[in-house]
Amino acid sequence: MNTIKTLERLQRIHSLIENECTGSPYELASKMNISERSIYNLIEYLRDFEAMIAYDRGRKTYYYQNNFSLNLHISLSIGTDDAVTEVLGGSYLEG
Repeated sequence: MNTIKTLERLQRIHSLIENECTGSPYELASKMNISERSIYNLIEYLRDFEAMIAYDRGRKTYYYQNNFSLNLHISLSIGTDDAVTEVLGGSYLEG
């Protein structure tokens, strides 16, 4: 399930960058409960999708230099004879 966790993290970091409220790389890592190295990896993933990301030292935030948009829709259903569990965007619902 590392792929789902990575997608959730990409969605979260994108939102923080879009709102220009990431803080320093250390602060961002703390907000997301991951390592600074993971922050840099996520930023590289976004850059692979042609996001132009810069860091403003004065405001201590990452920001987009281009009009970048990221829309993720995650849906997964796991079924047994007794129950179906749906995973939607990281929220776990049993039905």
